[in-house]
Amino acid sequence: MRALVYHGPEQISWDTAPDPAIEEATDAIVRVDATTVCGSDLHILRGDLPEVKPGTILGHEAVGEVVEVGSDVHDLRPGSQVIVSSVSACGRCRACRDNMGGQCRGGGGWILGSLINGTQAEFVRVPFAEYSTHRRPSALPLSDAVLLAEVLPTAYEVGVRNGHVSPGDVVVVVGAGPVGLAAVVIARLYSPRRIIVVDLSAARLEAAARLGADAAELPGRMIAELSEEPGADVVIEASGEPDGFVLGTRAVRTGGHIANVGTHGKPVTLHLESLWRKNVTISTGQVDTSSTPWLLELVRFGRLPVSQLVTHTLALDRMEEAYEVFSQGTTTGALKVVLHRE
Repeated sequence: MRALVYHGPEQISWDTAPDPAIEEATDAIVRVDATTVCGSDLHILRGDLPEVKPGTILGHEAVGEVVEVGSDVHDLRPGSQVIVSSVSACGRCRACRDNMGGQCRGGGGWILGSLINGTQAEFVRVPFAEYSTHRRPSALPLSDAVLLAEVLPTAYEVGVRNGHVSPGDVVVVVGAGPVGLAAVVIARLYSPRRIIVVDLSAARLEAAARLGADAAELPGRMIAELSEEPGADVVIEASGEPDGFVLGTRAVRTGGHIANVGTHGKPVTLHLESLWRKNVTISTGQVDTSSTPWLLELVRFGRLPVSQLVTHTLALDRMEEAYEVFSQGTTTGALKVVLHRE
């Protein structure tokens, strides 16, 4: 098969690779019909995650068709159309029983495209397949379905839910990438008073306005006004940049929440000298994808208009080009780049 292989920092190539095979009785082999590039993949490419070894096939989001299953897989069969979750869940450990698949202690967690070969390939081996896939309704387009592998669950679980977004809240989203914009769409379900999006890219600010932000602007006047009181009830930090986190600590009100979603590859300063008296709650987290079935139904019935998050669609063999387009998103206008099997 062909796959996107990591060779070390700043080195990837679309190569011939061995076809995946069943290794455990709980595995499934999935033919990848759609996959995408994530911000975490860019962190790997920059060398921020040394645990990812050269020779690894990258990617952890996919939609496809099951072609083979292990002997302990009973709910899937060849021909099943599935969404492959970005995290793998053994289904048996304490974390998985508590719906925290991202913290799986039974050999799962974020392993696809990290510790084992991932989804940016023609085929992928999916561990713990019964707990790590979701059936895709035939009417759900591939480009919408692939957003349920990580983007939408991350925005909801790590951003909106951890931030306790509630009716009447002022919500500030720092970073208008795919996850930040998905947080805007999902937060609107909770009837906040205002959603304010901050980013450095004019194209992404325009996308935020189209997706329902009440205000979308460069860091500046509005954040300064919020820092003077009353402040934001919830700040969702989705930029992954140190300055973005610091900006969020300035904007949050006394007693408010900061939900950190962004993947930080650099140290971040925590200004406790100004935060200790504010009763601020700061949450972090790895997505669990336990919310995927609920989000799937919302997308399926039109309650979450997320199709606009996909800005570029390419053939699977244009994976290297997809990385270039996505990494230059502030100038190309790329949000989610989806790659389809031809």
